[in-house]
Amino acid sequence: MSIVVTGATGQLGRLAVEALLRRGIPASRIVATGRDVAGIKDLADRGVVVRRADFGDPDSLAAAFEGAEKLLLISASVPVADRFANHRRAIDAAQAAGVSLVAYTSMTRADTTATIIGETHRATEEYLREQTVPSVMLRNGWYLENYTSQLPVVLEHGAFIGAAGQGRISAASRADYAEAAAHVLTTEGHVGKVYELAGDEAFTLNELAATVADRTGRPITYTDLPAEQFAAALAGAGVPTEVAHALADADLGLGRGELYSDSGDLSRLIGRPTTTLATAIDKAVR
Repeated sequence: MSIVVTGATGQLGRLAVEALLRRGIPASRIVATGRDVAGIKDLADRGVVVRRADFGDPDSLAAAFEGAEKLLLISASVPVADRFANHRRAIDAAQAAGVSLVAYTSMTRADTTATIIGETHRATEEYLREQTVPSVMLRNGWYLENYTSQLPVVLEHGAFIGAAGQGRISAASRADYAEAAAHVLTTEGHVGKVYELAGDEAFTLNELAATVADRTGRPITYTDLPAEQFAAALAGAGVPTEVAHALADADLGLGRGELYSDSGDLSRLIGRPTTTLATAIDKAVR
């Protein structure tokens, strides 16, 4: 029996595979999947089983999940309108394969959030609970990398922009979330649990700008915009219109406190403090 990781061609999925290997799971018991497996050939070279799995192709899911004991279902990076349908097909395939646990990477406060992105996670959670396959919800908060990946442009222009007001974000690194997922997949007692996974230290976008300024020695500001203007600015920078609208809407949710959590679940699962904002910035700029 094996542990299947969807989206292993993406950043979180790849980190989850690496975390499982570090925890001593034999490579032959890990199945790394993705739509285009050429990008994970190196995992196959290390003994990891690599299979194609396209959420839009039920036959590929059935083949990819064959013999699976546990499944890490990483939320699909597809247009928001298609996300729930893709998740539903993956859940159906997992149930048909007789998987003993589906760990789904959801979103902070998925049961109450009013954001466009959050609604897809809530629908997925509800559908998963309706099935007979045992499950656990890993409600991942925002990634620190959502901000540190912007640093080249931010340092060039000296500013962050957004529509979050004074909302606080409990962000952590992708590696933190991947390590938590690996822990859940390799230990017992998680069926039916809901983990609000979040960074130990929350911050506002003003505090984000101040921390970047402190770590880089460069003047950095945060400009808060109406959501429509923020979405337009993102679209003007080349972000697809639908994605720009969803990101601006997520900032509004951030402003309402929907990306804040002080649960402590993430640090408890990984057995250490979560990655700090300062550490993430230092890593990104060095």
